[in-house]
Amino acid sequence: MRIDAHHHFWHYTTAEYGWIDDDMAALRRDFLPPDLEREIARAGMDGVVSVQARQTLEETAWLLGLAAKHNFIKGVVGWVELANPDVGAALAQFASNPKLKGIRHVVQGEPDDNFILGPDFNRGVAQLAKFGLVYDILIFPKQLQPASQFVDRHPGQVFVLDHIAKPPIKTGGMEPWATQIRELAQRPNVYCKISGMVTEADYQRWNGEQLRTYFEVVLAAFGPRRLMFGSDWPVCLAACDYSRWQQLVADWISKLSAAEQARILGGTAVEAYGLQG
Repeated sequence: MRIDAHHHFWHYTTAEYGWIDDDMAALRRDFLPPDLEREIARAGMDGVVSVQARQTLEETAWLLGLAAKHNFIKGVVGWVELANPDVGAALAQFASNPKLKGIRHVVQGEPDDNFILGPDFNRGVAQLAKFGLVYDILIFPKQLQPASQFVDRHPGQVFVLDHIAKPPIKTGGMEPWATQIRELAQRPNVYCKISGMVTEADYQRWNGEQLRTYFEVVLAAFGPRRLMFGSDWPVCLAACDYSRWQQLVADWISKLSAAEQARILGGTAVEAYGLQG
């Protein structure tokens, strides 16, 4: 299968999506399964992984409901309060649904750069493996070093790094992001999504070669076997339409072998998340 491993759905409200600023005004509307189904059909994708955009149990239940109605949604990365002492009950409730494949917390939004090392949070993460759930790591570059320590605490857990850890593409900065992402990539239980890059650049003036420099770093660090394509639709629409992003990634990987391209465009996501047809 060809899989888009990262996108979102939402019913837009200013209260719940206050992070959508004036520069992202195009995102101030509803984005629902029929919208995405048209996009993936044009891009030749077979399925998607839907990722939480709100940190509520309602969001997880809603996404699983959408997945039950739309077969092209192959998996869901939801949210539960991992630091809650009763997190096991919430995990048990949702993990009975075969479409729940992972959990994510918006660590990038936490004021403490070492939040990911907190004892309560780690106790919650330690329960994911027994439910067969992946953990998606959403961080800024300043949180990469703690993230490596975090992964070391959970050697039996599968992790997926979102958006290549959001390097400062707009300013052209590479370090210490490049060194620290290579360090994280040394952990064999960490996969990485080629996603979210275009919105880390200048929305109006970015170009493919500028972004490619960052892609080459993660390609060398993780290799094709641990990289997966993600659109970050509809967030990407602030800077780039779906088909343009998909074609850009296809161009970057065009010199790889057919098997390596197939890994990035679907095989890695199928393996990491345990997706079914």
